[in-house]
Amino acid sequence: MTITLRYFASLRETLGHSIKKMEIFEPQTVLSLWKLANPTIPLPENTLTAVNMDYVPLTHAIKDGDEIAFFPPVTGG
Repeated sequence: MTITLRYFASLRETLGHSIKKMEIFEPQTVLSLWKLANPTIPLPENTLTAVNMDYVPLTHAIKDGDEIAFFPPVTGG
C-alpha cells in the first residue's frame, strides 16, 4: 500500500524534508510507521498525529492511501 507522510515545523528541519511517500507491505500503526520511516530518530514526546486531517492516537491503524501528518510540540512564548 502507498501512504504519504508529512512533517511540520522542527520535524521538517530535523528530517530535511516535509513529505515522504512510502510503500508498506504489512499493517502499521502511526507509531510503527514513524519507526519504520525514521529508525534512528525517536518520535518527540507530545507530537500530535493526524491521518487524513483528523487527529488520531499513535495506535491508529494505517490504510492504503492514507496521509499521515506529524506535528511537533509547540514551544516558546
